Amino acid sequence: MRTLKWIVLAALALSLPQVERPAAPTPDAELTVMHDGQAVLRAKRSDYTVPVVPLVDAGRMDELAARVDRAVRTKPVDARIGPDGGIVPEQAGHRLDREKFADAFQVFFYGCESASVEAPLLPVHAKVDAELIASLREKAIGRYVTYFNPRNRNRAHNIALAARAIDSKVVFPGETFSFNETVGIRTVQKGYLPAPVIVRGELSEGVGGGICQVSSTLYNAVDRAGLTIVRRYSHSRHVPYVPPGRDATVSWGGPDFAFLNPYSQPVLIRAYAGGGTMVVSVYSSELLESSPRDVPRVPPKLPEETKAGSE
Repeated sequence: MRTLKWIVLAALALSLPQVERPAAPTPDAELTVMHDGQAVLRAKRSDYTVPVVPLVDAGRMDELAARVDRAVRTKPVDARIGPDGGIVPEQAGHRLDREKFADAFQVFFYGCESASVEAPLLPVHAKVDAELIASLREKAIGRYVTYFNPRNRNRAHNIALAARAIDSKVVFPGETFSFNETVGIRTVQKGYLPAPVIVRGELSEGVGGGICQVSSTLYNAVDRAGLTIVRRYSHSRHVPYVPPGRDATVSWGGPDFAFLNPYSQPVLIRAYAGGGTMVVSVYSSELLESSPRDVPRVPPKLPEETKAGSE
């Protein structure tokens, strides 16, 4: 009887429709994250599995998302004023959409095979757009001019390069502008040159000599505009491109020049260096009621120069 029972049960099992079992996930399956048609990162399933229980290790997945974000993130570019005086529009950046990436990772993790996914992105909007730049060109609230020797080509080149770095920068109400943070480190890779001939009394950074004339011109322009000086250091000796006590020495990793915008409106910095003249102007909206200060002017003559190391 028992034998007959098993024969009947086997016959019934053969007559039932067969349910196909899902394939087991492959431990070594990989997720390939793509961006702009290129693989930016690969992740193996086994590296993100909680031991014993087949669940996603949330901490490791957050670390993965952070790595993907660093690989695909691009900074937005603020609007600025071009060489012809026209406004160059802003450009949005982007960052990883972590929520959508987590969803895509879950689909891969609980699937069976390797997979490829395009990194989902979110836009990062520029802080300064063309409309804001246009509104800040209306009212000049400060200006300062200094002079340099254009035949000292390396120093003139460095001055022009640093002037371009601060040109078109917008400082919002209550915001602090740092010269070193804005201009960045002065290196050969960034285009700065050694300046073996320097202005007497000036702190020379070696590569990037001449930068202090830009920061000093900026200091006098923003002081005239009534902005609040936060940090300023003078050279150990007088430099002749500004009146005594009107300089602002800077050095990467050392002294910095910084000011704060105390007004209710943003301010726009315009800077230009060429032909032996360094000019910084400060603009804002017509709505701004500024409090300009009297600032002594510099004589329109070339400062005395000397060979580096001979002082």
